[in-house]
Amino acid sequence: MSVQNQHCSPPAPRKSPEARGGRYDGKRDGRKPGLQLLAGAAFWITIATSKYQGPVHFALFVSVLFWLLTLGLYFLTLLGKHELVPVLGSRWLVVNVAHDVLAAALYGAATGIMSDQMQRHSYCNLKDYPLPCAYHAFLAAAVCGGVCHGLYLLSALYGCGRRCQGKQEVA
Repeated sequence: MSVQNQHCSPPAPRKSPEARGGRYDGKRDGRKPGLQLLAGAAFWITIATSKYQGPVHFALFVSVLFWLLTLGLYFLTLLGKHELVPVLGSRWLVVNVAHDVLAAALYGAATGIMSDQMQRHSYCNLKDYPLPCAYHAFLAAAVCGGVCHGLYLLSALYGCGRRCQGKQEVA
């Protein structure tokens, strides 16, 4: 004769995206693409408003590319239309993790570029320097790039954790 605990009941099954009407439930999403989009836009705008040359073009390319890709992935997930993407729709969590890992790696490189540019322009960070100086713009861009790098890295780790738990959905 087994004794059953009457206070413990099995957890209610989670609703699939189809049962939720194919809609994205952002309340349970650990990815926080809104923060990624905001930090990416700040990085993009900070670079674009300064006078830049050389390797800063790569940092600008990274910021624009991943801002647009994150926006596209977010809206496909939000609308529940990721299954319409050929080949990749059935592996949506893996696609998001791969996107986040690549974004974290390239934002790390872009942050390094902006930090290097900041150090190269540190000579004009004097109080009475009369000419325009890009030091502060590069400093702000390096900070925004570091924030982007951290957000995408956390998102990739969150997605890997969900994948290790056997989940197939992003949220």
